[in-house]
Amino acid sequence: MQKPFVAINYITCSPEYRERFEFLFANRAKAIDLMPGFHNMHVLRPDKEQDDYLIVSYWDSEESFKAWTSSENFREGHKRGFADLAQAKAEGRPAPMSSSFKTYKAISE
Repeated sequence: MQKPFVAINYITCSPEYRERFEFLFANRAKAIDLMPGFHNMHVLRPDKEQDDYLIVSYWDSEESFKAWTSSENFREGHKRGFADLAQAKAEGRPAPMSSSFKTYKAISE
């Protein structure tokens, strides 16, 4: 059996944005759930405020994950967060959050 492909999104939030970030995930669009090859996702809150949130998603393959990141479902699922970033930029404020992806291939379960 093929081991899953794992993508981890490291999210850095300003302290005043943490509550909003968690609200967005608690009320997420669930657009990722419709994507072929998607298995599961975990959103992890750090124990220390200065650490990153982790969004861990599990996929059949890297191709399935890449299809998600270039899909209309991706844009729909992130619309509210993207709007928050655009508003901060329009108001001349720093972005309330930033993110970076790293990807992995599972070697054990």
